[in-house]
Amino acid sequence: MPGVFITFEGIDGCGKSTQLRMLASLLRLQGLNVVTTREPGGTSLGQRLRAALLDVEEQVDPLAELLVFAADRAQHVRKQLLPALETNHVVLSDRYADATVAYQGAGRGFDPTLIHEIVQLATDGLQPDLTVLLDLSVAESINRTRRRAENKQKDRLDIEAADFHTRVRNAYLEIAKAEPDRVRVIDARGSTDETHRAVKEIVIPILKARGLLGEEQRVKS
Repeated sequence: MPGVFITFEGIDGCGKSTQLRMLASLLRLQGLNVVTTREPGGTSLGQRLRAALLDVEEQVDPLAELLVFAADRAQHVRKQLLPALETNHVVLSDRYADATVAYQGAGRGFDPTLIHEIVQLATDGLQPDLTVLLDLSVAESINRTRRRAENKQKDRLDIEAADFHTRVRNAYLEIAKAEPDRVRVIDARGSTDETHRAVKEIVIPILKARGLLGEEQRVKS
């Protein structure tokens, strides 16, 4: 597939959405065709599903949650991701299938075999070329979430207990341990600029190796 698919993962407050936007701006300045998207909500159908899934007033059964996330992903893969990759875009997604393994698998306690089957069905086997995992302690995640509470409406996953987010974080780290070539872990405790530099150090060589950036190009922040 000619494009490059990069995902950003991590628990709430890790800064993945900010880092995705910063990377997208940088790559566009280098002349690359970049698509930014997210899960859930990367399509018009996904936006409606996201509103229902994350509404704190909505009582969503865990199995229903798992299946609706899968429906969102199936639509996202076929209507957004594959067309963009097939037309040589760099696709940056704020969450993807690893989030289901971490949140619904480890967080909700669903059987790993069931999670694997549902992920495979929804993605049709599409895997990221690179996943940037921004790692943050649960305590720091809670602190950051509290600091930004006035500017961000909390969703159903935000308000889960600390032990839920601990299971999610540990699951992400296990994924990284199992797939070190795909999943690269960045310590997200530093400043936004420090984390951005770490993201660049990982992403830029991969884009150069794929021929999307010339070796002579000097990428600045």
